Amino acid sequence: MSVTPQKVLQTIKSPTPRYLCPLDANKYGVEFLKFVVADNDSKTVVYESPSLEGLSLADLPPVENEDQLRSVKYTFPRNFLKFNTVRTALEFKIGPQPLNDFRMIELHYFKNKLVRTYDFSFGFCIPNSVNTWEAIYDLPEYKDDQILEYVKNPYGHKSDSFYFVGQELIMHNKAEYQYV
Repeated sequence: MSVTPQKVLQTIKSPTPRYLCPLDANKYGVEFLKFVVADNDSKTVVYESPSLEGLSLADLPPVENEDQLRSVKYTFPRNFLKFNTVRTALEFKIGPQPLNDFRMIELHYFKNKLVRTYDFSFGFCIPNSVNTWEAIYDLPEYKDDQILEYVKNPYGHKSDSFYFVGQELIMHNKAEYQYV
């Protein structure tokens, strides 16, 4: 079965039990170098990945399983759930082929039920380039009981991130979230 943006948006309603493409589907050499999450209003940074720029895969510790390469666990402060607007900034590089219609679809679930969908288009990336992708988006307004439910269920909030070039799925990553 071919995984297209339309199929992701129309059929996936809970976390996928497995990755929907192999690691070698990333034939464009997309490598994430840095990722930042911040409250857009106050500019408070709640997550910043260590920079991977200048590192090769040989410099990294050995990976025991694919999940270590394709998943992350985030710990955000509880007040993240009260932010009005979030800013995310991703720095990435690509290999010698151009990327046409680069797109990310991110599905968020709580207790295995789809609660939010984000659909971001980057467009075109020139070969052998380093790029930044910034997204500013509104968060839902949570009631106090919903916030408490998120806090009481660490890693009950999960996401699948699907990266496409045109209609082709080239990467699939997963994340889990806790709020403290």
